[in-house]
Amino acid sequence: MRIEKNTVVSLNYELTDDTGKILEKTDTPISYLHGGYGGIFPLVEEALHEMEAGHSCSVSMEPEDTFGEYDAELIRVEPRSSFPDDVVVGMHFEGGAEGSDDIIIYQVTEVADDTVIVDGNHPFAGMKLIFACTVTEVRPATAEEITHQHVHGAHGHEH
Repeated sequence: MRIEKNTVVSLNYELTDDTGKILEKTDTPISYLHGGYGGIFPLVEEALHEMEAGHSCSVSMEPEDTFGEYDAELIRVEPRSSFPDDVVVGMHFEGGAEGSDDIIIYQVTEVADDTVIVDGNHPFAGMKLIFACTVTEVRPATAEEITHQHVHGAHGHEH
């Protein structure tokens, strides 16, 4: 079966930076609903269109195609008192501008006596990335998956 709109695609992938350093790698296949539903990078989806199980591809992507450019304005210095006593580097917290419904996930990058520095950039923001993958399975999406615009069951989302 070929990958077309409203098929569920399962694949193994490896995400590297432009020096070849592995940033992410699957141990088991991931699945997404093909057809513009936002389950995978658009350039990868475009490269996979009409492929079949067993096919591989590698897609080089600029920051604007993935997680955007690094934004120094997403670094915030917050009072230490705004965080739990056990705050450590690497923890994640939700935040956003006052009066806005937009939520940003911030990662703690530094903890001092009086302040905590958090970064709202995705860890891969500003990086050129290479997404290499091999398709392991292609199947028709169920009516429910199409309605919900994501995969259900194995490798997908359970309700």
